[in-house]
Amino acid sequence: MQWTRSDTIALAKNRCTQCHGLGLRTNRRGGSNPCNCVLREIFRACYRRFRYCATKEKYMSRISFEHVPGKERRMTWGFKDEEYCADFILVSRRTLDEFEYKVFKYHFLLGADWKLCCRKLGIDRGNFFHCVYRIEQKLGRVFRELQPYGLWPLDEYFNGTVRSRPRVATALPPSQPVAGAGQPLRPPLAESA
Repeated sequence: MQWTRSDTIALAKNRCTQCHGLGLRTNRRGGSNPCNCVLREIFRACYRRFRYCATKEKYMSRISFEHVPGKERRMTWGFKDEEYCADFILVSRRTLDEFEYKVFKYHFLLGADWKLCCRKLGIDRGNFFHCVYRIEQKLGRVFRELQPYGLWPLDEYFNGTVRSRPRVATALPPSQPVAGAGQPLRPPLAESA
């Protein structure tokens, strides 16, 4: 997965000491990796959407009719909000180890504050918050790099658009006339004497 500055600059923290608000850090081999502040922000945006989908009244859930990729181009019905909640939890369960998933479950899914989590898990405050930051970074990277369909960007997940390479406009050679170039947009000005 190739990370570009346009993917990360809007998510980066201005006061980040690692990337200085640019979102990318250079590694030892000369390549670039996303900064941890960007990965945490991706996780937090996905988590906000998860909370919205989970707490929304069930009668407000909408059914979407969407295309299924493939040669037959069939259509299928789906509950996008419920699918997103299920994907969020299942991807998290597969990615995190046993202890990290306990912290994730207590803190993010069940909504326990840090005091209750520390008491339940038998850890101190510093280790708890280090674990929370590790979880956010790990899941932020996974949500963005998940193939074939990632949980981030959210508009692509919910609207069904797929990223493609940008099209590059090519200019016609000067010897070929441009089609439809008959009348100018504005008549030429009269020459003053």
